Amino acid sequence: MADYIFIRKSRNILSSILHVVFNILLGVGSIFITIVSGSFIIGCFLVLVSKWRMFMVHPRYWFFNFKSNLVDLIVGFSFILLAYLAGTTLAPIHLLLTVAYVAWLIFIKPRSSASATILQALVAVFLGSSVAALIAATVNPIVICFLCFIIGYGASRHVIIQSGDREYSLIVLTYGLFFAEIAWLSHAWLIIYTFGDSGIRIPQLAIILTILSFAFNRIYQSILRNDGAFKGSDVALPIIFSVLTIFIIIFGFSQPIFNV
Repeated sequence: MADYIFIRKSRNILSSILHVVFNILLGVGSIFITIVSGSFIIGCFLVLVSKWRMFMVHPRYWFFNFKSNLVDLIVGFSFILLAYLAGTTLAPIHLLLTVAYVAWLIFIKPRSSASATILQALVAVFLGSSVAALIAATVNPIVICFLCFIIGYGASRHVIIQSGDREYSLIVLTYGLFFAEIAWLSHAWLIIYTFGDSGIRIPQLAIILTILSFAFNRIYQSILRNDGAFKGSDVALPIIFSVLTIFIIIFGFSQPIFNV
């Protein structure tokens, strides 16, 4: 019996080590192959391959699995596209993206607590909307609105379904449309914050949508705790903080020098 327990523990340790190693290989390999090849296709393909379990079921379940894995796919594709948009010459931003992607795969993605679920959704919103804003100058505005709709839909669904609420369809669709509307309104005045020669570019749209997502989550969690009733005292501080921050960003840090 003791030998069996020892073997079982050894296998668990080995599988955990292999899981970490494969995630490191995925994070490092997908980013650097994007830099070397000068194309995002191979990197995105590797992200899809890492989600092979999505397709190991009857095809009628593929769409459901796609929705269930949407946040992880948004984050994975976003890291690849951000590396691609940063250019084919190795820069500090590529190293930062690699470390961040590995951290996502090993430390953030596997967690299932309520706080981790919220963090995962916020990361997806920030990275996904960053990509949408950075490609805005080269694609039709409809594409940006569609991408932001998917991001809003996937992030809100990720949080709501984890909370046990099964009546979520209208909420997540509304939230996706809200994201699309914000993207449409901001398309004519997209602001990108840069940081010297590091290659780091943070779109104003990504910051605003992340803050709005934070406020939405606090409101939603408050409604759940109060059996469907809205209690202003629970959400007053998050709402005030979010509104003030957005106003400061829009009116204090939207100089034309940053405009793309």
